[in-house]
Amino acid sequence: MTIAAVLLGALSTHVTNYLMERSRNRYQLLTRWDDKKIDAYGDYVDAAKARIAMAVRLYEAREGLAESERSEQELRKDLAEASRVWGGAFERVMLLGGDDAIEEGHELNTLVSEIAWQATGKISGNLDDWRRRNRAAFRKINAFHEAARQDLGIQGSVTGERHPERDLLLPPSRQTSDDD
Repeated sequence: MTIAAVLLGALSTHVTNYLMERSRNRYQLLTRWDDKKIDAYGDYVDAAKARIAMAVRLYEAREGLAESERSEQELRKDLAEASRVWGGAFERVMLLGGDDAIEEGHELNTLVSEIAWQATGKISGNLDDWRRRNRAAFRKINAFHEAARQDLGIQGSVTGERHPERDLLLPPSRQTSDDD
């Protein structure tokens, strides 16, 4: 009887340790993937914003809205490099991201591409179209943030009543004067 109790105790200790270890390993694996997701999501948003920023520099130079020390060809190379980094960052989102974050990313990609295309002249548009595209892209970045936060189980929101929509910080449209 004593031997049976010792064996039962040893078996129950072994099973308990096994289950606890398995649970701990699962938790560590989830935590490790969440860390990688956070990095992937953050890197993607940074890359999307960098691509937009490079497109802005090119667009402003091409349209005469701002002077640049860099030539148009150099600005195009900067945009091409930002586009390459952005594409790689989205690939990591595709590998690690939740379904909703991936879908928001696809929609953001469309808008960011339109901005780059207008900057390079591949699609036409005036300054109002340009600003509309940029506003839409930044609203979509917020939607991506929401999807990423949900995927990671982060409470709270970056939009809604406590966080009203903010507009881009843009100078007013140029007005033509009678002197021109």
